[in-house]
Amino acid sequence: MARRIAAGAAYGGGSIGLLGAATVGLVLAEVQLAKRSVGGSVAPLPPRGDGLYGLAFGRVDPLLLGMLGDSTAAGQGVRRAGQTPGALLASGLAAVAERPVEVCNVALPGAQSDDLDRQVTLLLADASRRPEVCVIMIGANDVTHRMPPTQSVRHLASAVRRLRTAGAEVVVGTCPDLGTIEPVYQPLRWLARRVSRQLAAAQTIVAVEQGGRTVSLGDLLGPEFAANPREMFGADNYHPSAEGYATAAMAMLPTVCAALGVWPESDRPEAARDEGMLPVAKAAATAAHEAGTEVTGARAPWALLKHRRRRRLPDPHHPAPSPTRTPSP
Repeated sequence: MARRIAAGAAYGGGSIGLLGAATVGLVLAEVQLAKRSVGGSVAPLPPRGDGLYGLAFGRVDPLLLGMLGDSTAAGQGVRRAGQTPGALLASGLAAVAERPVEVCNVALPGAQSDDLDRQVTLLLADASRRPEVCVIMIGANDVTHRMPPTQSVRHLASAVRRLRTAGAEVVVGTCPDLGTIEPVYQPLRWLARRVSRQLAAAQTIVAVEQGGRTVSLGDLLGPEFAANPREMFGADNYHPSAEGYATAAMAMLPTVCAALGVWPESDRPEAARDEGMLPVAKAAATAAHEAGTEVTGARAPWALLKHRRRRRLPDPHHPAPSPTRTPSP
């Protein structure tokens, strides 16, 4: 189904449904009910996370990290800039690359994939400040607002293509698993999970085909939310809290670093960790079922499936000390 959705996007199709309009309508209604059930208050507007991180490494020649997508990319649900995904990723990237990182966040809460064109245009407006790496987190609103999946992935493919053409590495955090929302009950929980995973797999196919990398978010936060809902949910009891965003950022950081060639692990697969080369569609389906899995394009039609080791993120408010430098003679 994911391959059919991706093919429909490539050839202009728009009628391929995930589970049918009626079923998706039921999922939509249940998700909206869940949001009203868990929402104890309104989430604050996301703080501005733009700025320079990793100041211990100076201010000269920073890497530029672009953040695009919906409320999860913007960081809705937290109150401090340092708790947003962009800030967390920038702090981690700076520590690994030993370079300062500047964040430009153009994500918009409530955005669907059709807003990516505007966001990319905004991000690339200044030709003198093109990002080295971009992170896109999108998809949940496409499902809940019943955007045709072929249309959804067509917009994503266009965004990845434009960013890659501009010279940026691209990492896509695919559609999260809406079945992890606690007040969604069976059988709609199963349907929501299937819809989300099918869209995530289709997103992986088109992103990889355009030269990007993907990390499946899936039910990554599911166990944490279930075990510690008061800590993992934000002020509205729907968006992630600071701990929730940190969990997602830790999963994406290795891929962001690897895309720039600064991660200590190689891109060679390790059989002991169930890594390997698979057809793109098979890799996409596998990743959609296992959160935190990276998919990277190899020689067509193959893709590399990786389970990179995560690294704890540094506290952006307590940066690492400046690295020791050998004085010039």
